[in-house]
Amino acid sequence: MDFPPDAPIPVRMIRPALLALLPLLLAAAPTPDPSPKLLTWADLKARPRPKPDASIAYGTDALQKADLWLPAGKGPHPVVVMVHGGCWQSDIADRTLMDWIAGDLRAGGVAVWNIDYRGVDRPGGGYPGTFADVAAATDALREQASRYRLDLRRVVAVGHSAGGHLALWLAARPKLPAASPLRRAKPLRIDHVVSLGGLPDLEATAASPDNGCGTAVVGRLVAGGGYADTSVPRLLPLGVEQDLIDGRNDRIIPAHLNAGYAAQATRAGDRVHAQTIADTGHVELIAPDSAAWAAARRAIMAGLAR
Repeated sequence: MDFPPDAPIPVRMIRPALLALLPLLLAAAPTPDPSPKLLTWADLKARPRPKPDASIAYGTDALQKADLWLPAGKGPHPVVVMVHGGCWQSDIADRTLMDWIAGDLRAGGVAVWNIDYRGVDRPGGGYPGTFADVAAATDALREQASRYRLDLRRVVAVGHSAGGHLALWLAARPKLPAASPLRRAKPLRIDHVVSLGGLPDLEATAASPDNGCGTAVVGRLVAGGGYADTSVPRLLPLGVEQDLIDGRNDRIIPAHLNAGYAAQATRAGDRVHAQTIADTGHVELIAPDSAAWAAARRAIMAGLAR
């Protein structure tokens, strides 16, 4: 049957035609990629590396140093204490892994105290050395505050991976048991913590074979001490606001390790903000142009503004 050019086409004739075209339309449609392309360590390290303004020793070991990143202007400058990760092992990472985000914060008007410390694979590392180093490095800020115009009334601790655990632990130091060899009389106050793909609960980490650090390293870290003064949940509540930022596609530190800690800290009365960022792995957490770092930067600035 022929229809005039302006005659409506019956619906019963359109449906079979569309059904016939459907396989062709589906074949032409782009298929979403379920596995986003993630940054690698090589990608990050290939970028131009900013340099700190000073490197300052807080002890005699080669790893007992901190880099100071000083913004322009007269100050006084708010300060981020930055703690690198690497599964608590110096052979895996050192403070230079944080150079890119340290440079980004400096450009935004924030001073950064990027610390190093002896890992469990170094003489003197483990318990109590690794913790004592992180504490001593942080307290050494007091010696630099006047010279570099640092405002120690505004201090945020930022840690990546195993450094997320250590950053939270720094905020927990006032809660250390009186008998702990790690306890100090007047630890530098931390006002806010931002943990990026961290491992705050050492006991949960030791029981989770899916974490990229493995379980044996936790035993090496706490050997001779245990969990009472090293694992952050044992010291809750911290009385400090905390941001926990994870990558949904992080294959090194699964996000569930932070989720369990966030629930514990919230029940204890702490203010905890947990975010899981889509299309994000472990490296994006410390890459300045990533969505994860944008979230971290907002949390840091908010913490420093209080």
